[in-house]
Amino acid sequence: MKKPSNLCVLAALREINIHMRNPELTTKLESIDWSAFSESMHEKGYAIIPNMLTATQCEELKNAYENPDLYRKTVVMERYRFGLGEYKYFKYPLPSIISDIRTLIYPKLAPIANLWFKVLKIDIEFSTTHKEMLEKCHENNQFKPTVLILKYGKGGHNTLHQDLYGDVFFPIQTVMFLNQPDEDYTGGEFVLTQQTPRAQSKAIVLKPNKGDMLVFTTNFRPIKGSKGYYRVNMKHGVSEVQSGERHTLGIIFHDALT
Repeated sequence: MKKPSNLCVLAALREINIHMRNPELTTKLESIDWSAFSESMHEKGYAIIPNMLTATQCEELKNAYENPDLYRKTVVMERYRFGLGEYKYFKYPLPSIISDIRTLIYPKLAPIANLWFKVLKIDIEFSTTHKEMLEKCHENNQFKPTVLILKYGKGGHNTLHQDLYGDVFFPIQTVMFLNQPDEDYTGGEFVLTQQTPRAQSKAIVLKPNKGDMLVFTTNFRPIKGSKGYYRVNMKHGVSEVQSGERHTLGIIFHDALT
């Protein structure tokens, strides 16, 4: 019998450590109907996973917003005409809950991304592990983490945009909601727009609950037409917060240029 290499052993130990470090997250991911999830992604360009974070985890992430040791950069949105509010990019090493989600959910999303690119005849195939995805980013000098936490007060909003950060990007991302709508804040709906060629844009307005994870396309998705699949561009943003405070955690799977 062939003896496993040291690299294989180390990879297995890392995987075991992830599962031991956050068994509740592993159990949660194993309970998801990934077939129904994939169907929603293909049909709509987004899907919601309810209760991905516990109320305690949401509060811990919100409280950590004031800890400067966790972040590499703070962006005041109005300074760049991005909207009204503030967000902070985490630095490596990421908090374990964020790192675990990034590592464990990526392999569920890669087959969806690969199918999209295949039907659109884009000659790119995404790796099956997040580690390999990051290695591809690093080969392109994209080393900075893109995970961010966003904070909005009354009047806060985010203009429509796409989170690309470099030539190497993963076409699906997630956002987790850390406040309960209509209790902690009003307004502040998550907005997706779909820009279909030669047609008016379509707006999709979502209001997930505290702890929910919204998974959505980073910049485009395929739609099947009479002559095959075609590409529709999508952007996302946040409508104006009418009262209270709204916090979200954005997990993007590629790194940014230095």
